[in-house]
Amino acid sequence: MPRSLKSAPVEPVQSFLAPTVRSTLRNPRAFSVEVLAGVVTTLALIPEVISFSVIAGVDPKVSLIASVVLAISMSILGGRPAMITAAAGAVALVVAPLVKEQGVEYLLPAVVMAGLIQILFGVTGLARLMRFIPRSVMIGFVNALGILIFVAQVPHLLGVPWLVYPLFVLTVLIVVGLPRVTTAVPAPLVAIVVATAITMIAHLAVPTVGDQGDVSGALPGITPLLVPLNLETLGIIWPTALSVAFVGLMETLLTAKLVDDITDTRSAKGRESWALGIANILAGLYGGIAGCAMIGQTIVNVKLGRARTRISTFVAGAFLLLLVTVLSDVMAQIPMVALAAVMMIVAITTVNWHSVRPSTLKRMPLPETIVMLATVAVVVATGNLAIGVMAGVVLAMVLFARRVAHVITVTRALAGDGASARYTVTGPLFFGSSNDLVEQFSYALDPADVIVDFSKSQVWDASTVAVLDSVEAKYRDHGASVVFEGLDARSTALHRRLTGRL
Repeated sequence: MPRSLKSAPVEPVQSFLAPTVRSTLRNPRAFSVEVLAGVVTTLALIPEVISFSVIAGVDPKVSLIASVVLAISMSILGGRPAMITAAAGAVALVVAPLVKEQGVEYLLPAVVMAGLIQILFGVTGLARLMRFIPRSVMIGFVNALGILIFVAQVPHLLGVPWLVYPLFVLTVLIVVGLPRVTTAVPAPLVAIVVATAITMIAHLAVPTVGDQGDVSGALPGITPLLVPLNLETLGIIWPTALSVAFVGLMETLLTAKLVDDITDTRSAKGRESWALGIANILAGLYGGIAGCAMIGQTIVNVKLGRARTRISTFVAGAFLLLLVTVLSDVMAQIPMVALAAVMMIVAITTVNWHSVRPSTLKRMPLPETIVMLATVAVVVATGNLAIGVMAGVVLAMVLFARRVAHVITVTRALAGDGASARYTVTGPLFFGSSNDLVEQFSYALDPADVIVDFSKSQVWDASTVAVLDSVEAKYRDHGASVVFEGLDARSTALHRRLTGRL
């Protein structure tokens, strides 16, 4: 191969495929796709933001305006194009106890503190920890997400007037059928517009967005600070601030990873982390509540809307602002069943059906399946994606450690004259695998000189160094000497630093 080809830098394929804002602005068709995707996403965003504002104990307009700030800020600062950020359910669940027990005035300092923690997380590069989330946990996360989205829409179909059901069927038919005719306009947008028009023209008495809460009114202005900035306030807000920061980061980074997989592009996780912190501070100062990535609405934007750039998320924020300030009367007339039907289809397409096929489960290693199912079960049981993912990661670590603990092999060979014994250790040594190592040696039967060869092994932690000290002590008690050889440079340095000091 020519030298020039060897030294030529290899760029990732996706870097050439990912559309930019500039190229999209120059392409009218691509630009219209981004704009329409942002409009559809906004309509899917509104009912969830309003619903969770009730859970958080804040005025719906506070959550809506905070969502405007978050969406626009992240469209400019964020590291994952086309991902929607707003006042989301995960954060609402976390701040609800603080608002209920201490009052809504403590929300501003808690949100600002959470934002500072997220900025620190991004600046220090801790976002790279996302690479340690196993594939089985991600699949469980996606499947649980689909279940939660679907279940959340079911109440909109129960105990409602019978006119809701024809609108539901019509919306589903349009969303499923229109793409077979044309993809020029997003099918969900057409379905919502048609259902809203029918509701308004025929004066149908069906539940609407306006029934979920007040969505009209002027902009709120800067959020006033109503509590003193002292140690007492810090003691009240810091548990909530930490929870908001980490739950928001986890859900945001998981969503970014999911969009990476869907679009075959890369995102800047560190940038996404500190950008979320800045956006939350801005949302706290002008709005009053924090947020994070909205997974279901991001799926709407990326999958149904086919958006790929920051234009769609900026349009979502700008259109939401327009709806709240100018078109609030029209927004209030949107039938909830139309939005529920769209989100149900999103839920069905979100689930990784291949992962639950019998043929797939039969081929998949049992621990992988257990981790996936456990992640789904915990998420569905708690209603919290972050808790489910943490549980899945911990279980995956335990099962991995259990498997690795049994891959260590120790072989023994006596010298021809019987004057020495040589052991060869194969496999990684850490707390899970090294505990049984001390039992692999024949202390009473071995001659006075023993050599242990670690050229096919590595020492990874203090637990292993302690085990090697124990092996050395046992041979000393039997009047024999032992030499450890073959350790790589890193293992040797670790062993020298800790041996005899544990």
